[in-house]
Amino acid sequence: MLDRQIDFETARQVHTVLVLHFLEGLKQSEIAKRLNLSTSKVNRLIAQGRRLGMVKIEIESQFQQLVDLETALVSATSLSDAIVTPTVSGNPDTTLQQVGRAAASRLLATIRDGDIIAITGGKAISALVDNLNADRPFDVTVVPLTGGVQGKYFTDVNHLATRLAERLGGRAMLMHAPLFAETRAQRDMLFQVASVREVFDLARRATVALVGIGSIEPSGSSYYDLNPLPGKDRQHLMETGVVGEFLAHLIHEDGQVAAYATNACLVALAPGDPIRHAQVIGIAAGPEKVRPIDAVLNGGYISSLVIDEATATSVIEQKKGNDHAA
Repeated sequence: MLDRQIDFETARQVHTVLVLHFLEGLKQSEIAKRLNLSTSKVNRLIAQGRRLGMVKIEIESQFQQLVDLETALVSATSLSDAIVTPTVSGNPDTTLQQVGRAAASRLLATIRDGDIIAITGGKAISALVDNLNADRPFDVTVVPLTGGVQGKYFTDVNHLATRLAERLGGRAMLMHAPLFAETRAQRDMLFQVASVREVFDLARRATVALVGIGSIEPSGSSYYDLNPLPGKDRQHLMETGVVGEFLAHLIHEDGQVAAYATNACLVALAPGDPIRHAQVIGIAAGPEKVRPIDAVLNGGYISSLVIDEATATSVIEQKKGNDHAA
């Protein structure tokens, strides 16, 4: 019902302008010319129509289901935001590339000149770098969160840091240390090396952290590209309640770091370190990542998550199952 303060003729004029603008797509200047009005008058009539509740906009999208999943993830966890991409059935590589593309867009919408970006290695981080196309150079510094493992393009965090910096137009600080030291004492010594300490100090001041989330299931896990454990040890990990890895640290379902010998030899920041100062964006795809993602969420290690639809659905179901069990 129209406000009594508006007369019928004005209401009719408002209606005509709204139809021409919102339904027929005419510009305000075109409406003004057709109705012999000033452009400012047309603008006032449109504003009046909005105030009177005569304009209702509904958006229907094939992506609404993805948006609903994003909302559900945020509601069920401590995440501040989530991005869900379609899952390409039967094609995990394409699915991962789509997640990487979405993560690249999320990064470009987040960073500002002067930022420090800290990253891990991993296939998901590599997918982000592959799909990153900045419209302008950014004055940023990219630093590793862990020591490096050479051999594969996605395990070499220095390689990924360099490529990310190049694509953004920034600079990279490299980590001159391996991911695994031979002993805890050697790890402690490496942490005191000036070049290593400088990189980790920068990582702790990061404004954005890009982190992969790793599976430790014996088949297809990239964790064993970092730490080539024999088959019996891989199975033993799962039997002791380890469900995944984060920053190369093995973690339990509740997100706690496992008391496992290799964790004590890691040249890497601990899972809780980066979250103090950064937006920590987790990036993952695939059914084998469901339990690791759940563990990382339980630990509160990430503030944002980029994930595919099928994996997001399973993570939410996992959360509901945990709630019912509790």
